[in-house]
Amino acid sequence: MNIFNSLFSEKCPKCNQVLLTDKSNALLSHVVKSCPNGHYVKEFHPAIETYIEHNGGNH
Repeated sequence: MNIFNSLFSEKCPKCNQVLLTDKSNALLSHVVKSCPNGHYVKEFHPAIETYIEHNGGNH
């Protein structure tokens, strides 16, 4: 089961910590995943059907 979890968990490219899902809006399908140390943010925008990744900036 540990191998299965490691295949699907997304990690910060800088510190290798597992990204946390927060500040997401389930009604709009807008998902925000961020590094717990604030190094990296990955957002899914359903309107443009793409991920936007950027460094730092806990917002």
